[in-house]
Parts: sequence; C-alpha cells; structure tokens
Amino acid sequence: MALGETSVEKIILAEPRGFCAGVDRAVEAVRSALRSYGRPLYVRHQIVHNRFVLEALEREGAIFVESLDKVPTGQRVIFSAHGVAPSEWDRAKDRALRVIDATCPLVTKVHLEVKKYDDEGRTVILIGHAGHEEVKGTLGVAPGKVVLVGSVSEARTVKVENPERIAAVTQTTLSVDDTREIMEALKERFPSMQEPRTDDICYATQNRQNAVKELVQVSDAVLVVGSKQSSNANRLVEVARMRGARAFLVDSIADVEPAMLDGVRALGLTASASSPEWLVEEIIGAFARSGAEVELLSVAKERVHFPLPMPAD
Repeated sequence: MALGETSVEKIILAEPRGFCAGVDRAVEAVRSALRSYGRPLYVRHQIVHNRFVLEALEREGAIFVESLDKVPTGQRVIFSAHGVAPSEWDRAKDRALRVIDATCPLVTKVHLEVKKYDDEGRTVILIGHAGHEEVKGTLGVAPGKVVLVGSVSEARTVKVENPERIAAVTQTTLSVDDTREIMEALKERFPSMQEPRTDDICYATQNRQNAVKELVQVSDAVLVVGSKQSSNANRLVEVARMRGARAFLVDSIADVEPAMLDGVRALGLTASASSPEWLVEEIIGAFARSGAEVELLSVAKERVHFPLPMPAD
C-alpha cells in the first residue's frame, strides 16, 4: 500500500531480526553455485520459506523441485537448509547427482545425535511440528526408531518400548520457550531420559522471540515481516499476541493495511529468520516518508557465521 497520513510517529526496530546464519549460508550457496556452474541448478525443496527470496533465485536460474526424480541424471542439486533423510542421499547417488549440501549445521548436528542414540539402542523422541521439512529429514535418520511429539498432550501419552532407554532431540527452529512445557511433561514420565543439548536449539529463533518480548512493551502494535509458510514467522506473531500486543504478519509493505495502524504511535517492527532485510527497509522507508522516526531496540548481537558448503564434484 502507499501510506498516506498515519498516526505512527516512531518505528521501533528489533535487533536481531531477519536472516539467520543458516539461511544466509543456504541462499549464498545457491548464488555461489550459479556463479560457478551456471544454469541449470536444481534445489530440492524451497531453500527458505519466503516467496521473494525464491522468486529472486528463480530469476537467477535456480529450479526448485520437491523430488529428486525431477532432477535429470547427472545434474547438480542443492539440498536446502532444512536437511534431508539419508535415503535422499542414497537416491542422489543412484542417479549420479552432484550434491551441494546446504543443510544448516545445527540440523546436521541433530542428525548425528539421532544416529548416535540409535546406535546406543535408545528410542529417540523428536520434539517438532509434523510435516515440517526439517522434521521429515530427522525422522528419516533412524526410520521407525524416532517418535515425533508436538504437544504437551502427546508428551503425556506417547508410548516407548523401553522407558529407561530414551533420548530427546528437538527441531532446531523451535525456541527454549517453545519446548519447555513439552520437556517438563516428558521428564515427569521419563526421569532418566537423555535431554537435548541446549545448543541444538536455534540461537536465532530464541533471540528473535526475546526481541519481540521486549518490543511489545514499548509498541502500540507489532509488524512481523514473514511468510505464512514460515513457522518461525508465525511463532513471532504468537509470542507478541500472548503478551497482549496487537501483532500482524505481513509479507511486505503491500500487506500493511490502515486498520493495523489505527491509533498506533509507536510501531514495532521485526522479521522472521527467512525474510530479507530489503523488505524491512521498504517498510521503514514508507513510514519515514510520512515523518516517522526510527529507533533501534537491541537485545542481542549475533556474530555466528557458517562457511559455505563444499562444491559438488
């Protein structure tokens, strides 16, 4: 929308926000491969859940597919930040595909832990969202040996073969807050359970949620820039609303409606881990032209950087 007169006098910008190190690495891996090898370049699954990023990469030559069967034999393919099951690696090898692995290192670490626990004869409880691409890959590390739990009620009723030999891991894009009640319910039932390592949970997810908690205290309403398909974007809205804030999920400035701004003088602004900064800058620019000032609210500094994956042979 083109903003006319609004009541907004100040934009309070959350820090950190936007791309995390894993997303930044995955997107740059696609661009680096296109520069090195040219077209075509196939990417299994959406590299991130943001249509603006996907559309930009498609214009540059990336071809997104949901199945390796869509990739011609012998071609290069990038595995997205969400990771894949070992069976996908086997399928790629059978079809002589040249793989560039852009799996987030935090996801890879969880896969290694699941493999370790399975080798020890433990049942693995995975805390996560059914159907999420990362969860699909983690379940595939030890088929039939990983039990998915997505809620407190499921934690209270889940059945395992040997309650004394279990371990828990989490979907990396959940926060400590997201998993706390589920973990407490599991520990009540299985006191000897091997708990997840705290560094398995994505630092970026927790940092962005912490920033939103601070943002709602100084804002009349909060805009979260992110896709409806992004679980971490939707969770940022939920975190704000749980604390009584008016909060809205917007893809871009085009989704900002006058009703969202009714009576709003201080507008909080943040972005999900899969949202590029230019979308945030576009919104800031629109309000700045209407006279709004910008104030930064910083709760953490992120200095995490993941090196690019090795190129395909």
